[in-house]
Amino acid sequence: MRRKTRIPPSPLPQREGVDPVRVRLPVEGSWATVREHLVERLAAEAGVVEEMFDTGRVVGADGRAVAADAAYVPGMFVWFHRELRAEVPGPFPVEIVHRDEHIVVADKPHFLATTPRGSHVTQTALARLRRELDLPALGAAHRLDRLTAGLVLFTVRPEERGAYQSLFRDRLVRKEYEAVAPYAPGLALPRTVRSRIVKERGVLAAYEVPGEPNAISRVELAERADSHIGGGEHGLARYRLVPATGQTHQLRVHMNTLGVPILGDPLYPVVADPEPAGVFRRPLQLLARVLEFTDPVTGVEHRFRSGRVLEAWTSYDGWAAGQ
Repeated sequence: MRRKTRIPPSPLPQREGVDPVRVRLPVEGSWATVREHLVERLAAEAGVVEEMFDTGRVVGADGRAVAADAAYVPGMFVWFHRELRAEVPGPFPVEIVHRDEHIVVADKPHFLATTPRGSHVTQTALARLRRELDLPALGAAHRLDRLTAGLVLFTVRPEERGAYQSLFRDRLVRKEYEAVAPYAPGLALPRTVRSRIVKERGVLAAYEVPGEPNAISRVELAERADSHIGGGEHGLARYRLVPATGQTHQLRVHMNTLGVPILGDPLYPVVADPEPAGVFRRPLQLLARVLEFTDPVTGVEHRFRSGRVLEAWTSYDGWAAGQ
């Protein structure tokens, strides 16, 4: 039985609610120095890694700077802070629905990533809540797409995070979403959609392929708007979506497959050009409305409900104008 590698505590503090990057050097490799490995691994612009070593920003488990010519040691851990580039803060607050000594349930706005990734680092729900609540150990139990609004569960204690993550892994959380999309009079609802969805790394849109279903969603018609609202032939409708699985973009793909793509979706049915940084208009009309589960630590039965509204349903003209 392989022994589990003990990960040393980080020798670097957080910066703006963001953890330092931790890298474990592979056990097998032909690199002569730590620097050579990081140059290859990070694929950064020329001179970036060298500058990190020159300024002492790469450190070992003892907190001391790793020299640029330090020999490569298989299994060694090193830490460094990524460059925190300026990000345009979203104009929408992260609302707190519930907070106790174990969990924080937040009502995330549109356009805010859940956790640091890619170009969204400090302006993420996790980093903002760590700063605003003064909870540096806060962790995310799951994620919502950046464009999707609604309920996200965070854990207060790192040692309990696995217990809450297992709820999502084992499908012990009931999630209910709300979406605004075109009304299709010929679409028989409610129905359960089953398909196999593939999401390739580096490809923006997911797609369906033949094979054993890995994505299951129940789609219900909640309410129909007046036919003149929405600009389409039959107007808009509000849908209740209940996913039984959690594939990337699952609800967005399934709604598009049914011929009623969610309003504001920049990927389905057609991949649109990305909006410039700092533009927050016509948000995707998808909301994680309800989160229900039995607390694995306290045994309490939780049911949380988002207080947000989908703008295209309450004020379609304002949403369409991007105001």
